[in-house]
Amino acid sequence: MAGSKRTGLSLAGVIADRKLIARLSVNDFKTKFAGSYLGIIWAFVQPVIMIFVYWFVFEKGIKPTPVSDVAGMTIPFLLWLMAGLVPWFFFSDALSGGTRALLDYSYLVKKVVFRIDILPIVKVISAVFVHLFFLAFTVLVYALYGYYPDFYTLQILYYSVCLFVLLLGLTYLTSALVVFFRDLSQVINIVLQVGIWATPIMWNMDTMAIGGGLKGILMLNPLYYIVQGYRGSLIGKTAFWEQPGLTVYFWVFALAMLWLGTGMFQKLRMHFADVL
Repeated sequence: MAGSKRTGLSLAGVIADRKLIARLSVNDFKTKFAGSYLGIIWAFVQPVIMIFVYWFVFEKGIKPTPVSDVAGMTIPFLLWLMAGLVPWFFFSDALSGGTRALLDYSYLVKKVVFRIDILPIVKVISAVFVHLFFLAFTVLVYALYGYYPDFYTLQILYYSVCLFVLLLGLTYLTSALVVFFRDLSQVINIVLQVGIWATPIMWNMDTMAIGGGLKGILMLNPLYYIVQGYRGSLIGKTAFWEQPGLTVYFWVFALAMLWLGTGMFQKLRMHFADVL
């Protein structure tokens, strides 16, 4: 097994084991739906249904304040909602799955020669497959509404990379800690339930009566940068370098989380096999 005797996480090691990571990621994605009649189709059906439910509740029931772009034109609520939900679905799926990486692959953790460092990466990449589908689906829906792809649309790939790096740091941290504190999985579920409302996905921070202090606190949420980035790419047509402060803050936060997560993972890895 390529690179199986190496220890410690490194970019060179990840590149050397890229074929193994790709194979495990595909298998992990397929395994989630093994035994079901529709198989992996369920991975795409459920988020589509959730988008429709949220759209129906807010557009037809609650009737939110009309959303406008920078030119003052009213934006269909479905488009505004999708730009927030699509990255959130990726974040939620990858964090939930990545947290359980060592638990789900406990039989590999106990193998002395296996590089367990790649398991959180495998889980995050497994979630990428559905995310790529929804990126294409979102661009298609926008085009049907007259918002055709352009240079700014390509930025959703940049923001997807941002989210990927953030998720790696978080999943390395949570996957290591959940081995010793199994209730962490339930804590993560609660955080995700609260997080979808704490992040301006289904509500517009710019049109709500929020004080400057509270607004500043909400903007510290790294998902704020991601969600606003998707909307800026698809609707507002703004470049990420036009908000240098938020961009620098996000990358400092994401890289710090990656350093913390991988450091904690390496510190605790010698105990994983014994606990599992």
